[in-house]
Amino acid sequence: MSETSELATMADAETAARPLDLLLLGDNQFFGINHMSEEKARAQAIRFQDTSAIIDVIDIALDHGIRTLMCTTHDRIGEVCDHMRANPERYADYRFYPCMPYAHKYANAVTDNGMLGAVRQFLPEEGLLNAALRGGKSFMRKDIEGIITLLIDAEMKMFQGLNTPVVFLQNVVVDLMLGLGFDEAFAIFDRHVRERYGAEPGFITMNLPMLLDTLDRVGIRNPIVCANINEIGFRMSGGIAAYEQALREREFRPVAMSVFASGAIPPQRALRWIHDHAQVEAIVFGASSRASIASTTEIVRDLWG
Repeated sequence: MSETSELATMADAETAARPLDLLLLGDNQFFGINHMSEEKARAQAIRFQDTSAIIDVIDIALDHGIRTLMCTTHDRIGEVCDHMRANPERYADYRFYPCMPYAHKYANAVTDNGMLGAVRQFLPEEGLLNAALRGGKSFMRKDIEGIITLLIDAEMKMFQGLNTPVVFLQNVVVDLMLGLGFDEAFAIFDRHVRERYGAEPGFITMNLPMLLDTLDRVGIRNPIVCANINEIGFRMSGGIAAYEQALREREFRPVAMSVFASGAIPPQRALRWIHDHAQVEAIVFGASSRASIASTTEIVRDLWG
C-alpha cells in the first residue's frame, strides 16, 4: 500500500467514528433562501442584514442544545466565525459544517476586485507564493487535483482555528459532476478533506441513488450524504420509493434536509415521518425564531429520546 493510501485509510478510521449531532442548524434563512415563498425569502433577507441578528439565532439554538451550524461559505459566515474566535469560552464546543463552494461569492469578488484581486482575497494563509506555484503548475499540467485542492483551501480559510469535523461539497457541484461523469472529483475532495483538515467529507445532492452508486465506484465507503428527505417527495429526484430503498439497503450516513418541505408539512408530522421511515443520522433545519427552535427540539426529543 502506498503512503498516501495508508494516510487515507488511517483518516478513514479516525473520522468514521465521529458521531453527528441529530439536529443541525442550517443557514438558508439568514440569506433570504426559501424554496416555496419569495415573499418570506425577502423578509428574511431584510431581517438578517446585520450579522448580529444571525448570531442571536445561533445563540438561541445553542441554548437549546444545537451546537452545529451547517453553513455555506458566505462572507457573512466569516463574520460569525470572527465573533466565535473572539468569544472562545461561549463557543468552545461549537462546530461548523462548511458547505462549499459558494458560487455567488466568487462571481461577486471578480466583479468587485478583478480576477487578480479575487485570487488574493481567497488564497489560504499559507501565502501567495505557495498557492501561486501550486495553482500555476496545476494549470500548466492540467492537474485538476491541484486546482480542486487550492479551491478547497481557499474556502476553508474563514474557519481557521474553529472546529470543522465535517466538510460538505455543495449539490451545485456534486450534481454537475454526476452529470458530467467526473467521478474522480469526489475522490479528490474526499482525500484532501481527510488528509489536510482531519475532517470527514460530506456530499449534498438532489439525486441520492445516483450519488451513492458513484461514490461506491470510486471507493468512498459509508459516506455522509445530505439529501432532501420528506414524505411528499419535495425536490427528491428519483422519487420517494428510490430514497426509501437506499435508506434501507445502502451503507451511508444520511443527513436529511428539506424535511418540512419549506413549510408545506407541519413540523410534528414531518419529523414523525422521518423518525418512522428514514432512520437518518442527522437533520438539518432552518429556523429564525426562538419559538421555532424550541418547538423543533422538543419534538425531536419526544421522538428520538
